[in-house]
Amino acid sequence: MKNTLNYIVLSLLWVSLGCENPKEISSINPVNWEKRAVKHSLNDSLTSGSSYLSVYSEIYSETEHATINLTATVSLRNINKKDTIFLEKAEYYNTHGQLIRSYFNKPIFIAPLETVEIVIDERDKEGGSGANFIFDWMIQRNTHEPFFECAMISTYGQQGLSFTTQGIRID
Repeated sequence: MKNTLNYIVLSLLWVSLGCENPKEISSINPVNWEKRAVKHSLNDSLTSGSSYLSVYSEIYSETEHATINLTATVSLRNINKKDTIFLEKAEYYNTHGQLIRSYFNKPIFIAPLETVEIVIDERDKEGGSGANFIFDWMIQRNTHEPFFECAMISTYGQQGLSFTTQGIRID
């Protein structure tokens, strides 16, 4: 009986360890970016710029020693009704200004009035309390610049917490 009980406990332990989900770090989906890759050379008449977006993957709570992890939804928005915009780069940096990851290595397009999202999972704390994105983009003259926004959310105990940030042009 003791051996049978030990066998059952070990079997359950083995199954539970084997069923563990692999750690997902953010929504890096190369297939999605590949589908958006620009397949032709971009027009020389395009205007270029860069934008900065602050992202909080964690915030302080009660003291500087206690933090709450957040899920961040980074929205890359084309607010033009008729013109496509192009993003050359989306780079995610941590609190110390160190590059964590680049999301694509070729220019991508965002169709008129389309939104593309990058999700930083709640478990992904690499960015810290001062994380940010730098976006390099290209647009037709006399069109609106891309609009970058981040919505951060968490449920902590019985509380819900959410807020947003908006990107600013830096050049």
